[in-house]
Amino acid sequence: MDGFYQEMRYFWLFLYILFLKHLPATDNGYPVSMIIKKMRSSVGKHLFDRCGTNINIEKGADFGSGKGISIGDNSGLGINCKVRGPLEIGANVMMGPDVVIMTNSHNFDRTDIPMNLQGSAPPKKVTIGNDVWIGTKVIILPGVTIGNGAILGAGAVVTKDVPDMAIVGGVPAKLIRSRK
Repeated sequence: MDGFYQEMRYFWLFLYILFLKHLPATDNGYPVSMIIKKMRSSVGKHLFDRCGTNINIEKGADFGSGKGISIGDNSGLGINCKVRGPLEIGANVMMGPDVVIMTNSHNFDRTDIPMNLQGSAPPKKVTIGNDVWIGTKVIILPGVTIGNGAILGAGAVVTKDVPDMAIVGGVPAKLIRSRK
């Protein structure tokens, strides 16, 4: 059974990369937008570790093989985003275009060896709470946790955990105010 399951994963990944990834975005008003959304969300159900209901995977979203990714109800992957597991996205999460969520990095501790020869550091899980708005071109670095109800302003580089209901922005992202 495991071999069949793996072959089906490859089928869905192949279908997404060759065809579904390139269909129009769902925010364009085309009459077929809902059909495109349903086709892409069916890919998520087959590739992600956990996939909620009514998810949206937008045009050009790059999620690797989908392994290690969990996405909650009514959440989406934005246009041209790049994400990898281990990643947990809560419910009702909005993601703008061109978001990058990094879970991997390079080792750089030794100065006697070039950094490109030191290999990769172990992946660090990124956790995004419920009801989060991730603005356009936000970059989230490995190991960061985003609290419930947070807003990440466009272009922010999030290097540290973000508390619940916080609005952050800038490079590196800093607290602008609380939504409370």
